[in-house]
Amino acid sequence: MAVIHDVMPPFELLQPTSVDDAASLVATRGAEAWVLAGGMDTFEWLKERTKRPAAVVDLSGVDELRGIRPWEDGLEIGAMTTLTAVAADPTVRQRYGLLMEAADLVASPQIRNQGTLGGNVSQDTRCWYYRAGWSCYRAGGNICYADTPTAINREHAIFDADRCVAVNPSDTAPALVALDAQMVIRRGTRERVVAAEDYFVGPGVDIERMTALEPGDLLTAIRLPGTWAETQFYFEKVRDREVWDFPLVNVASAIRPAGDRIEAMRLVVGAVAARPMRLAAVEAAVAGQPINEATAEMAGALAVEGALALQYNGYKIPLMRNLVKRAIRGATPWTS
Repeated sequence: MAVIHDVMPPFELLQPTSVDDAASLVATRGAEAWVLAGGMDTFEWLKERTKRPAAVVDLSGVDELRGIRPWEDGLEIGAMTTLTAVAADPTVRQRYGLLMEAADLVASPQIRNQGTLGGNVSQDTRCWYYRAGWSCYRAGGNICYADTPTAINREHAIFDADRCVAVNPSDTAPALVALDAQMVIRRGTRERVVAAEDYFVGPGVDIERMTALEPGDLLTAIRLPGTWAETQFYFEKVRDREVWDFPLVNVASAIRPAGDRIEAMRLVVGAVAARPMRLAAVEAAVAGQPINEATAEMAGALAVEGALALQYNGYKIPLMRNLVKRAIRGATPWTS
């Protein structure tokens, strides 16, 4: 059984003031370091004493990691930029309304004022068995407590459950995948760029991680290319409460129209698998089709093929089907 405490374990606090220093500290300390951004996920882990890092690298003093700036034909957003700043930025609103909408639906105004874009896409799953310290597969054990006959699994996965049935809880993640964003990662002095679609990993790749970040890695920025800027966007989040809550299912889409038809589309659903789920088969099927009810029906049916419900989350299948239909029916050119 999990033992719950409300006093943080001791750790060494490191407070760099530059990206170079932050990247060097994270790389040097490796697996013993915990990166602190806005703290919305961090403090829960530390107060429950579920995570016990030897060192916490606090990024709040690294001004270089904040801000939204031009990049090629798009934008680069520092990983420490708050969700409020992302949602309020004029260029994000004008060109990337999909991300604006997703960021503006995260949690509550207070949390968006503190929480960062980098933190939102890098947060761990909210599965209560895992977060309470149970020795499940994701925590290094040999069982998934959420996938047992007596489990409470209303919020869990209907796709790609490989031992673990936890889901990715981010709202901005599906939007970034739909926009074909790029994640900039530093490891010491070396930098690599990973497509947002590949930034998130499922349990079949690594059951103990939800992102491509390995010990020693630091997410420094998110880049938005101009490829899908100012296209037709749709974002919807279904949750139990109107504020603060995580998604039961969310959907993000970008459509490039050709008259009344779909020339190309990117369609991503969140909270149905351990990673934001890009529906490539649906994208291919709707290409060239008219934006009408028949196309929406076809897309919705195709989207849920292969879905497998657990004991209490069967509602997610029709919910996901309907959200995909709405993403096609409701797609409109974004205006700020």
